[in-house]
Amino acid sequence: MKKTALNVILFDDNEVRKHLMPFTYTRPTAELRVGITTIAEKWQAMLGEATYSYLTVPYLKKKFPLHARRSSNLMVAGHVIPTPKLAQLVLDLQEGEALMVGEELIAFNGNAHDFDARHYSRVLYPKRKPLVLRHLYDIFEYNGKVLEQDFVRLTAGRQSQPLSPTNTVIGDVKRIFVEEGAYVEGAMLNTQSGPIYIGKDVEVMEGACIRGGFAACHDAKVRIGAKVYGATTLGPHVKIGGEVENTVFIGYSNKAHDGFLGDAVIGEWCNIGGGTTASNLKNDYAEIKLWNYASKRFERTGLQFCGLFMGDHSKIGVNGMINTATVLGVGVNIHGAGFPRNFVASFQEGSATAGFKDVPLETFYTIAERVMARRNIPFTEVDRNIFKAIYNIRDRYK
Repeated sequence: MKKTALNVILFDDNEVRKHLMPFTYTRPTAELRVGITTIAEKWQAMLGEATYSYLTVPYLKKKFPLHARRSSNLMVAGHVIPTPKLAQLVLDLQEGEALMVGEELIAFNGNAHDFDARHYSRVLYPKRKPLVLRHLYDIFEYNGKVLEQDFVRLTAGRQSQPLSPTNTVIGDVKRIFVEEGAYVEGAMLNTQSGPIYIGKDVEVMEGACIRGGFAACHDAKVRIGAKVYGATTLGPHVKIGGEVENTVFIGYSNKAHDGFLGDAVIGEWCNIGGGTTASNLKNDYAEIKLWNYASKRFERTGLQFCGLFMGDHSKIGVNGMINTATVLGVGVNIHGAGFPRNFVASFQEGSATAGFKDVPLETFYTIAERVMARRNIPFTEVDRNIFKAIYNIRDRYK
């Protein structure tokens, strides 16, 4: 008898999702990038062949649809970072069984009614607690460890493309993996602190200095003379220059010129102007407080280093100055002199000196269309409706 194919649903925990805004304004939690790949891509690689879909907020469902069966859905938490052992525990779940850490659901095998009612026939607990995203800063805090895991998984049993002799390697060259079509010439690559992954059609220009862990996903670019410290991840089509440290770019964003960015997370379709520097350490070395969308206030983090969190389609003009632990929402446009406040709500434009005003939705659409067209990606009616929904609910999180 042929075994029924798995139906995997990556679900958002509604409370966790609020804590991970502004990035989860525009995507399910599982679409966040940590390490080299997104969380969804990790689950897909480890759970194997299946139908995959998302249980998320209503306004995202057109772009990230849900495909549910009456029974035998494998519900998996999108904010949990899998390992092969954890994935096997999920695959081994029988009908009605749940996998939990404390009171937190990791996975459930069963029907929608029992999932909604949190009705489980049996609850199992993994021996080792998985990495779970609960705060914005978890993304860069976990990035080094997860990047290492992804590197091992993605390169296992494979042969790297040869590295040009024009490069200088410090450490074990076997900790460098170069995919097909990549260009790496005249760079200094140090693997003593972590591996270096160069994706398909990536360009690392001459004079770039990179310390692992580092990952550049397909079509990313590291410009001449860039200084990159681990653990840093460049999502697809990201372009960087200047100095970058312990930062995750989800994808399609540019920080192409001089300036510093560290302990940061940058969404998609963002642009950081030349000379812009974002602080990641307070002058008095005090513990950092960070804006939290769920509580609508600044909360203690326990961190001393924390930089910029930049929602999708946000921009910073040339020579921008960004305070330690600044959160920018979706569609923010900062320009002019001075330090803006540590939280700027979505669809705001202005500066510290001139103040801020709302960005009209049609103006935002026009800019987004221009930006995405440069990568030959259309700004669709589905996208318009998503941003319209965010525009209408943004006041709830000020």
